[in-house]
Amino acid sequence: MKKNIAIIMGGYSSEYKISLKSGNVVYNTLDKTKYNAFRIHIFKEKWVFVNDRDEEISVDKNDFSVVINGTKITFDCVFNAIHGSPGEDGFMQAYFELLNIPQTSCNMYQAALTYNKRDLLATLKPYGIKTAESYPLNLGDQIDEDVIIAKVGLPCFVKANKAGSSFGVSKVYKKEELQAAIDNSFKEDNEIIIEQFLDGVEVSVGVISYKGETLVLPITEIVSENDFFDYQAKYEGKSQEITPARITDDYANKVNTEAKRIYEILKMKGFSRSEFIFKNDEPYLLEVNTVPGLTNESILPQQAAKAGISMAALFENAIEETINKI
Repeated sequence: MKKNIAIIMGGYSSEYKISLKSGNVVYNTLDKTKYNAFRIHIFKEKWVFVNDRDEEISVDKNDFSVVINGTKITFDCVFNAIHGSPGEDGFMQAYFELLNIPQTSCNMYQAALTYNKRDLLATLKPYGIKTAESYPLNLGDQIDEDVIIAKVGLPCFVKANKAGSSFGVSKVYKKEELQAAIDNSFKEDNEIIIEQFLDGVEVSVGVISYKGETLVLPITEIVSENDFFDYQAKYEGKSQEITPARITDDYANKVNTEAKRIYEILKMKGFSRSEFIFKNDEPYLLEVNTVPGLTNESILPQQAAKAGISMAALFENAIEETINKI
């Protein structure tokens, strides 16, 4: 009997357009002879099932069900394709856990922790995971530019603490630019993190659970045409994403080990993609994404393809592991 799979997409953050693309790729890729796939759009103002004619039917939030042609549909599994809030920060994970509906991404605590850059880096530091020097700021805090620069140096990055896809990120070269960058980040989040600039090779490492094992995918090297790997570089072709990365075996072994350690330290499941920059021949962690992009252009599917895993196999494995609780 075919399983009913809800593919949730959209979300409450600036990443919703990218999420819709990811969700539709999942919808179009899943084998319809094995699964009944349903596109579910999650927005602040509405949760709706969207059929192939783009007609909308409201979702009953009490049990996450939808009534189609007089028949109530419930779901065997939820495929999470929401980047940002509420799909990547723990809210949807907690909701589905309460309803006892399996979902493909990591659990609630891991999602909340990894979405909060400051808390993630603080949690991993005692395990010896290397990270850039950083300075935290909350909305309303007194801003002492000299103290910040003394801690992180120039240039530095100013980032929204809880945001993805490079929204709310600025690279600052001069003290005079710092306040504007801080204001920009506060548009995305009421917490920000100001980080030391690391000048080195940037790589992205996908780690997934595949056939019951933790699998590190081929490494991607990020070469941005812009000043850093910003939104344009990620989604508008202003970068090269080279898989496998043009790095030494020593670099590859080091970053693979770190990425797998992080996945296991955090007791992750499902998909993850960790970003690193090499400094003094060592990988420094930037962040961990738990609902990475799943479009044809996205990094994790590119890595899976290099590992001989098709999109269909990647998505099907995520569903089967979730349903069977592997």
